[in-house]
Amino acid sequence: MKRQARKMKEIGIRELKARTSEVVREVKESRARYVVTQRGKPVAVIIPVEALPPEKSADEVWERLMKIREELGKGWQSEKSAVEILSEIRR
Repeated sequence: MKRQARKMKEIGIRELKARTSEVVREVKESRARYVVTQRGKPVAVIIPVEALPPEKSADEVWERLMKIREELGKGWQSEKSAVEILSEIRR
């Protein structure tokens, strides 16, 4: 089943201050999502906790970086290392 993207409602920071309890209740019960604005510009997002992506451990992140390193290394065509190339560019 395909999930529908929920449209985020916009709420100004002053309005949020006045309606905090109501907004939090709506997020909790109806899974509403809000973009908080300050002077008309987005500054924060309020979403249900369940909507947060799972946090990865440092080991998982490091393992992913090592896999990326291996993939990049497979196609490396220069006799110089990436560090050497960057040093040359910065000169």
